[in-house]
Amino acid sequence: MSIKLPSIVKKYIAASNRHDVKSILACFSDTAAVRDEGETLLGKKAIESWLRKTIRKYKFQFKPLNAKQGTLKIVVSVEVSGTFDGSPITLDYHFTLESKKISSLSIE
Repeated sequence: MSIKLPSIVKKYIAASNRHDVKSILACFSDTAAVRDEGETLLGKKAIESWLRKTIRKYKFQFKPLNAKQGTLKIVVSVEVSGTFDGSPITLDYHFTLESKKISSLSIE
């Protein structure tokens, strides 16, 4: 089954699976916000720090399972595996897109 995703979301997932911080960051707008594990990160500098920390801590891999898409928002259910208790788990990635970039991402 192939999941239809916006180009920028595909790029985010592919770069994340390569643990390519520079390419992941390129997917976000300069003023983007990320919410994960009860923490909100604002701007690319904070997002870069979060990426480096989570890659080092979890060594994650993503497998998109399905998506619900609106005009500027998309929710992607992702099987996340890595070095954490309970791996793999399914999380919902709530993307808000603006000008072909990710303006916000909330992971639940």
